[in-house]
Amino acid sequence: MNPVTRKSLSDILHDGERRSLSDAWGSTEAAEDFAALPSGEYVARIVAGELFTSRSKGTPGYKLAFRVIEGDHDGRQFWHDVWLTPAALPMAKRDLGKLGVTELEQLERPLPPGIRCKVKLALRKDDDGTEYNRVRNFEIVGIDMPEDDAFAPDTAEPAPEQAEDAETGSPDADAPEPPQDVAGGEG
Repeated sequence: MNPVTRKSLSDILHDGERRSLSDAWGSTEAAEDFAALPSGEYVARIVAGELFTSRSKGTPGYKLAFRVIEGDHDGRQFWHDVWLTPAALPMAKRDLGKLGVTELEQLERPLPPGIRCKVKLALRKDDDGTEYNRVRNFEIVGIDMPEDDAFAPDTAEPAPEQAEDAETGSPDADAPEPPQDVAGGEG
C-alpha cells in the first residue's frame, strides 16, 4: 500500500503568499457560526429556485433561496420550501404564482434573475432547541436589472452576422431566433 503524500503550504502557495497569508492568519478573528436570522421583515433577492426531495420522507418540493440585500444582515441567505403534494398545492400555487409560475413544467426552468421581495421571516425552534427560519410570506416588490458584466461582449454595434444586409436592408435570414422568455412561457 502506498502512503498518501500530504501537500505542504509551500506546495500550494507561491512566492510571498506564505508570508502574506501567515500575517493575515495572525490578525484575523475567527468568524462566528451562522445562527438563524432574527424574526422580522427583510428585503431580499431570490437567487435560486430548484426542485428537490426532502431527505427524511422523499417529499417533492421546490426550494427558493433568498439573499438579504439591505440592512444589518446584508448578504445572509435563507430558504423557503414549497411542497409539491396534493395537501400543500393551495399554498404552493399561492407562492409560486407570485413568481409567475402557472404550470408545473415551469419549475424545470430557471427563474428570471433579479426578483426583489419583501419577506416576513419567523424564528422557530425544533424540539431539540435548534433555531431555524421560516418564511411567513413574501411579496414581489421589483425586478433588479443584473449588473453589467465587464467581460460581456460589447453590444454597442451588432455583430456582423446580425447586421442588416447592405443590399436588401433586411435582417440576415440565417441569424438565429432570439431565445424565448424563460420566466412565464407565453403571455
